[in-house]
Amino acid sequence: MLSAIRPALILLALLTAVTGVVYPLLVTGIATVLFPDKAHGSLVVASSGPVGSELVGQNFTRPGDFWSRPSAVHYDASSSGASNMGPLNEGLHEAVAARIAALQAADPEAELPVPADLVLASGSGLDPHISPEAARYQARRVAQARRLPRAEVLMLIEAHTEGRTLGILGEPRVNVLRLNRALEGLRSSP
Repeated sequence: MLSAIRPALILLALLTAVTGVVYPLLVTGIATVLFPDKAHGSLVVASSGPVGSELVGQNFTRPGDFWSRPSAVHYDASSSGASNMGPLNEGLHEAVAARIAALQAADPEAELPVPADLVLASGSGLDPHISPEAARYQARRVAQARRLPRAEVLMLIEAHTEGRTLGILGEPRVNVLRLNRALEGLRSSP
């Protein structure tokens, strides 16, 4: 009986070492050499140090910043997830109504309809992107808060709009952290 179990245990140990140690180290090493920024979290670094990741959304709340998509997990990358509220859930209706009210209070003269991605959380709760429509919806508020011409803010949005991946996958999107960092580079009043 031991002679039958011994090869299975040896194979188990060998496969565990290859798939659990060697392969992950090899892939990590290759990624670190070929894509060092992405392999280390796509961190965005300012003169004061890291300010975030291009891959994880953040809670921007200042009127002069573009706001991210809502998050059911408060942008906590260690606990990605959704609220799991369905379209008939009263809690979802209340949350959406509160988010619409907050957006309208921040810019009472907004002319565009409120985009869905500014009031509905993403499936992961970590989405760093918003739609170009959501960015344009916020352009008026951001321009007023920063005392910038609205046309300049709209041009900045267009410059930071990413197209579909490989030209066919997904939708055009704007990385909120990158856009807010670009705003910091523009002239603004205190």
